[in-house]
This record gives sequence, structure tokens and C-alpha cells, in this order.
Amino acid sequence: MGREEQIITERLRKLSELRKQGINPYPNSFEITHRSSELHKKYHSLKSEKFTKDSVKIAGRLIMSRYLGKISFGTLQDSKGKIQIVLQDKETPPKIIELFKNHVDNGDFIGAEGSIFRTKSGELSILVKKLSILTKSLSPLPEKWHGLKDEEERYRKRYLDLVINKEVREVFEKRAKILEALREFMKEKDFLEVETPILQPVYGGALAKPFKTHIDAYDSDVFLSIAPELPLKKCLVGGFERVYEITKKFRNEGVDRSHNPEHMTIEWYQAYANYENGMDLFEECIKSVANKVLGSLVFEYQNNKIDLRKWRRLSLEKAIKEYLDEDVTKIKTDADAKKVAQKHSLNPGEITKANIQDELMKLFRDKLIQPTFLTDYPIESSPLAKPSSKDPTKAEVFQPFIGGLELARAYSELNDPHLQAKHFTEQEEDRKKGNLEAMPSDQDFINALEHGMPPACGVGIGIERLTMLFTNQTSIRDVILFPFMKPIDLKVKKQ
Repeated sequence: MGREEQIITERLRKLSELRKQGINPYPNSFEITHRSSELHKKYHSLKSEKFTKDSVKIAGRLIMSRYLGKISFGTLQDSKGKIQIVLQDKETPPKIIELFKNHVDNGDFIGAEGSIFRTKSGELSILVKKLSILTKSLSPLPEKWHGLKDEEERYRKRYLDLVINKEVREVFEKRAKILEALREFMKEKDFLEVETPILQPVYGGALAKPFKTHIDAYDSDVFLSIAPELPLKKCLVGGFERVYEITKKFRNEGVDRSHNPEHMTIEWYQAYANYENGMDLFEECIKSVANKVLGSLVFEYQNNKIDLRKWRRLSLEKAIKEYLDEDVTKIKTDADAKKVAQKHSLNPGEITKANIQDELMKLFRDKLIQPTFLTDYPIESSPLAKPSSKDPTKAEVFQPFIGGLELARAYSELNDPHLQAKHFTEQEEDRKKGNLEAMPSDQDFINALEHGMPPACGVGIGIERLTMLFTNQTSIRDVILFPFMKPIDLKVKKQ
């Protein structure tokens, strides 16, 4: 029997003993009066070896305990931090001391009631008078000195990662603040938050491969949303002028440091605006969120000093020339595109004239450290975007990059129903040539456009990538609370 199995066996024994003594190891509730951070703040001026008569009730997970003869110590961790509890002969009832020593283990949730004091060493503590087991843990926590280092185990057992690693909890607390700041910005700009379907009979709004499922009630195949774009633009047709949605997207694509099949975005649509207005609003939004979440427009990401006060705007065509020394104006056919793809070690079988520039961009995007807008993408790669008034071969598209991360995709929205129908047909043809991410035709969306949609700009921002940027993380899995992992068999421990 291994060490972990021995520990589990011993804990199951304690669980049985508790029940025999009439103690419920899983009670329904516990009344608390304070959290750890509140106590540290309230009694920060309490001097060493000073006692109070103030009685408090606190609950949390016991993450450390030690026994020194007539005195026992424990560290209780709640959602706000940690605080020490002390059980001492002649101060703590003998039954409580016996319960703590013989039936409580590190990892258990306990409730403690007692008075506040500060130890000789200066540690704010609770002198325990009453103690309750709130949850008996059966499996041991990872050992404190090495914790969870295996990345896959950390992602599979995020619940342990959160217990052990304070910095991991802080990432997800900051993610919540980012979402809150985005909603505040949208409200300030008079945008209405709406909800659109996750299950869609025709997927669209992006170039991506969808997940497919089936609705038995209608005996129909449907798709998980790859983007909320088309329903949101139908809201503009319906008369709303500024709408946004924070929602999940599902894309059946590869997994890497910046991609996960399930991820979250905020998308907004602004009537009577174009992509120039969109860039202005995006810049203002990111600055607003940075100020609220980081308290500064200058911060560090992966050893690079990022300055949100300075933004560059550069056409995709010029960027490819600058970073790859490739003149894409010479690409006239799919055959030309495949030759360029081979030159840059891209798979020519997946390359067409429509997507070659987007694929080339992926080769240098990690060099776009300071805030940069890449603009004016080929019209063939942007079937939902409006052609440029200056060059009809280009679409009024922009993508912002910071710290080498692609944060969003946005454009002046195409609202010409005939041109939109033509683009859908071209996408279907592109799919036949091997581009599995090409977009299907959506006749209902065409019908909506035929009723009239005002000129508009739409912006879609990846929440995970924005969180990566503002928490200095390099993997999308580090900012998704429970990233999708290849399933494994799990067994429930039996008593």
C-alpha cells in the first residue's frame, strides 16, 4: 500500500469514528462573523502578546497544523487569505483539543470560534474556544514544499491548484475584474447587453470549423456558435444602435498556448460607425480596463514594457513586407499563394489566395509587442466586412496586437445584401478548394440585410487573451478556470 493510500485509509477510519460519536462530518452550514482579511485589517495595530475579549467565528480549510505539547497551532485559509488558530490547555476545552488532534487533518474545512490575540512572535491568532468539522477531506493535499508542478495535473485538478497557489487564485480574481470593467465601459458608452443563441442551425460570423450536434425534438443537426456576430447584427436591423454580448464561442480547432476549443469573447456592434471609429473605441476600452484593473497604462508583459499610450496603425500588406520581406501584391492566383506558402514553410494544401496573407501574419505576430493595429485585409478573407472606399480589393478590417497577442478582429460591417450573398457563394467555393474554415451561406441573414441594416462597426475581443496580457500569462489554459482536457477515468474512493 502506497503512502497516499495509507493516508486515505486513515482518514476513512477517522470519518467512521466521527459518525460513531454522533458527529456529522458534513454539516449543512456554519455561521461566520469575519473573514481572515477583515480580522487582519481590524486588528492590525494590536501589539504582540496582547489579548482581546472580542469573540469571532471564522471558517476555512486547514492547510497546516503542528502540535507542541500543551499548545497546538493551525493555519486556516479562506477566500480572503489566512489566519492562525491556537488551541491551548486550560484555555481551550479538552474535548476540542482532542477533536483537533485526533480527528482533524490538513485539508479539512473547519469552523473556529474564539478570541483575538497576537502571539509573542507577532502572529495575529484566534484562541479557539469552539471548533467544528465542516467537511472531512479524504484525499491529502499536495505537499506544501512542491505543490502541483505538473502542468497537466494542475489543469485537471484546478481545485487543488487554487488551494495551493495563491497567484493562481489572483489570476481568476483579476479575470473577474476585467469582465466587470468591460461591462462598466459598455454601460458608459450606452451599449445594451443582449444574449444570442449558442445552438445555431447555420454557423457563421467567423472563419472556423464548428462543433456539430443534434436536436432530437426537431430531428435536426445544429452547430455550437463559433461567433455571435450574425445574431448581433440582426439586432441592428431591429433598431438597436449599440449592442454587445459577453459569451462563449466553440471552435473545433487545434489547441495551443493561445487557442482553446471553448473560449469567451465580448463582441460589440455600433451603428453609424466604421473601422476607424472602431479602432478609436477599442483603444479607449483597453485603456479604461487597464486603468481599472492594473491602475496604469504602462505595465510589463513577459519582460516587455507595454505602453498603452502609444498605438501604431499598419496595413497588413505593409506589415508582411516589413517583417517577412514579402510583396503580396504579386499574388494573383491560388497557385501563386501556394508557392509563397512553400517558401515560408506553410502547408500549401491549406493555402489559397484568400487566406495566404492571414497565414503569413501568423509568422510574425509575436513580434508585435507594442500596441499595433493591422488593417486593410484582402476582401476575399473577410466575407462579412465592407470593402474599402479607397481600394475595393481590401476590406476595412483591423486586428489589434499587444505583447505578441492577437486580441481582437473587427471591421466595418458589410450591409449590402447582394454583395453579402456573393461573398457567401465565394466562401462555398473556397471550401471546395480545401479551406475547411470557410463560411457557409446563411440565407436568413441575407433576408435580414434586405430589410436594411445601418452602417456599423463590429469588434470581437478575446477575453482569455486580454486576461493573459493583464496577468502576464503565456498560456490560455492558465486563464481558463477549467480548460478542456482529454478525458480520463476517475474512481470515487469508497468508505
